Amino acid sequence: MSRAPDLSHIRNIGIVAHVDAGKTTLTERVLYYAGASHKIGEVHDGQAHMDYMDEEKAHGITITAAVTQANWENHLLQIVDTPGHVDFTIEVERSMRVLDGCVIVLDGVRGVEPQTETVWNQRNRFLVPTLFFINKMDRAGADFDRALDTITHRLAGNPVPVTVPLPDDNAVVHLVERTILRFTGEKGEEVETRPCDEATWEQVASLRENLLLGAAEADDSLADQVLAGEEPDPEAVWRALRTATQKGHAQPCFGGSALHNQGVQPLLDAVVRLLPCPTDRPASVARRPDGDPETVAMDASGPLAALAFKVQMWDGRRHVFARLYRGRLKPGDPVAIPGLAGTLQHERVARIFDVDAARKNRIDEAFAGQIVLLAGLRHATTGDTLCAPDHPLLLERIEAREPVLGLAIEPFSNVDEDKLEEALNKLQEEDPTLRLVEDEETGQRILRGMGELHLQITFERLEREFHVRVRTGKPDIVLRETIASAIDGDALYDRLIPQDHGMLELKARASVTVTPLERGDGIQITAAPRVLPESATLSDAQQEAVEGGALDATFTGPLEGARLTDIEIRVNEIELFGAASLPQALRVATGEAVRTAIRKAPGLVLRPIMDTEVVVPAEHLGSVLGDLQARHALIRDTRTEEDTATIKCDCALDRVLGYITDLRSMTHGRGQFSMKLAGFDVG
Repeated sequence: MSRAPDLSHIRNIGIVAHVDAGKTTLTERVLYYAGASHKIGEVHDGQAHMDYMDEEKAHGITITAAVTQANWENHLLQIVDTPGHVDFTIEVERSMRVLDGCVIVLDGVRGVEPQTETVWNQRNRFLVPTLFFINKMDRAGADFDRALDTITHRLAGNPVPVTVPLPDDNAVVHLVERTILRFTGEKGEEVETRPCDEATWEQVASLRENLLLGAAEADDSLADQVLAGEEPDPEAVWRALRTATQKGHAQPCFGGSALHNQGVQPLLDAVVRLLPCPTDRPASVARRPDGDPETVAMDASGPLAALAFKVQMWDGRRHVFARLYRGRLKPGDPVAIPGLAGTLQHERVARIFDVDAARKNRIDEAFAGQIVLLAGLRHATTGDTLCAPDHPLLLERIEAREPVLGLAIEPFSNVDEDKLEEALNKLQEEDPTLRLVEDEETGQRILRGMGELHLQITFERLEREFHVRVRTGKPDIVLRETIASAIDGDALYDRLIPQDHGMLELKARASVTVTPLERGDGIQITAAPRVLPESATLSDAQQEAVEGGALDATFTGPLEGARLTDIEIRVNEIELFGAASLPQALRVATGEAVRTAIRKAPGLVLRPIMDTEVVVPAEHLGSVLGDLQARHALIRDTRTEEDTATIKCDCALDRVLGYITDLRSMTHGRGQFSMKLAGFDVG
C-alpha cells in the first residue's frame, strides 16, 4: 500500500484575475523558478505552458482552468490557473470550490477591475484565504498604494503590504524581513538579498506600519509589542500574518512584474508560509441519504469522499477532475455517485493521473488532499460526489449559472448532423454553462452560452476538435417573464383516464394567488392551503404534488414562452374528492390554477441586464457616454484617473451585442469593456 503524502506540505492554490492582469504570465514564472519547466512560455507568443488549447494560443487568453504541480521549499504546490474573461467564470467557480487558497492578480495601473470583483465574491462564497499580487508595476501609471486602496474600497478587503516594488532597481522591499530583494540573472532566477537602507525604509515606513497593524489584529502579544513601539521578531510577524490570512481577516499583498521577472519568489515563499494546507481548512460538511449532516475530516483512512469539479475530453476520452476530501482511491476501485433524488449510481475508476497542463502522468493511488484526474467514469458530472459504495453521502454541489445568449446553429452539411449532436453533447458535459435547446415552433437548435466570446470559442472547438463546421443564425436572447399586479386563479381538474380494467377518475380543485415580487427575488411558493372538506388533510405525497404543480407552471410564460420569475405563488385552498384526488390530480389542478392567474394578470417581459464597465482614454469619454446613452444604458458612475476614464452602467444585453467593435472604432482601438449578468428587468 502506498504511503499517504504529508498534507502539511501540500498547498492547493488557484491563480485568478481579471482578463489581461497577467495571471498566466505569473504562473509561467512560478513553474520556471520552481523547476517544473525549463523555459518561460510567453502568452503573447502563444507559447504559455498553461494555455495549451489552440483557441487559447490564438486569442491570447485562458479559456479553461488548467492544473499543474510545482515544488517550492519542500512543498508540493498544486496550482489551478483560471480564465479571467467573465464568459468563462464557471471555470473559476468550480475551481474555487476545491481550493485551499488563492492568489488574486491585479494590474498595477488599473487595480481592482470588474472580474476581480466577481472572483472576490466567489472567493467569499467558499471562504478561501487569499494573497494579492499587484502586477505590472513596471508600467507607466502603475501605483502600488492606489492598487491597495482599490482592494479596500471596491472589495471591502483588508490589504496588508508585504513586499513593495522598486521597479527601477528590479527589486522589492520586504517589509517583514526589512530587506531588499533584487532579481538578477537572465530571467530573474537569482535573488540578491541585502539590508534595506535607511532612505528606502523611510519611504515605506507607512506601509510597514500597515503590515504590523494588520498582523497584530490576530496576535495579542504582537499587538502589545507594536503598541509599545518595540521591533517585533520577523517570525512572530509571520505567525500572526498566517493566522490573519487563514481566518480571512487580512490579505497579504505583494508587488512586482511577472513579465520582467520581479517579485515572484517572495510570493512563492508566502504561499508556503501563509496559505493553508488541506488539514488547516475547516472540515467539509456532507449530507447523508437520510438528510443528516456528516463532518468530513481530511483523513486518508476514512471512507472515500471526493468531489468531481470538472469534466474534460482528453484525447477523445472522457476524464473527470476530482478533489479528494477523505479516504484514498486506486485504479479499479468502485465508487458510488449519489443523486439528488436519493438514487445511487455505481461506477469503477479505470486510471488515475496527476496533471501538468496538457500532460497527464499515471499514478497508482490518490489520497485525501490531492487533486487528480480520473478515467473510466462515464456518468459523473460537475458537482457530483464520489463516495464509497457502502458509505453514501453528498458534498456541497457546484451550481452552474444560467446562459443568457443563444444562436441558432446547423451543420454546413447534412452528413455532419449526427457528428454535430455527438460533439455538442461532449462539450455540454465539459461546460455546464453551455445549453442546447430546441425551438418548439421552428425546430431550430439554439446553443446558449454566457456571451459572444463563449459561443465563438465553442464554434472554433467544434471545427478544430470535431471537424464540424456550423452555420449560425441571429442571436437569441434569454428572456424571463413576470406579472405587474396580484391576481387570483382557480382551476378544477376532472378527468377519466382509461385503464386496463376500466376508467380511473382524477379530480381536484386548487385556488391560488400570484403576487409580483421585487426584481431578483425569484420564485417563492407558499403552500399551506385550507383543505376541503373541512375534515380532510393532505398526505406528504399530495403536499409535494401541490408544490410541484405550482413550480411546473412557472416554466413557460404566456407572452414569450419564457420562464417566470420574481413572483410569489400562494396556494390558498385545495378541494379533495375522495379517492379521485390522487397526487397527479392535485399537481395538474394547482399548475392550471397558477397558469389561469398568470394569463389574466398584466404581464412583463424581462431582458438580461448587464453590469457593464467601460474603460477608455479620457479624451473619448464624451463620445462613449453619448453612445451608451443612445443604447439606453443607465449610467451609475463615471470617474477619471489621470488619462483614463471608467464608466459603470447597466445596459440590456441585446443593446451591447457586438459593442466591442463600435467601442474600438470610437477610441481608435484603445477602449475595453467587460460585463456580467446583473439580473433581469424590463430594460
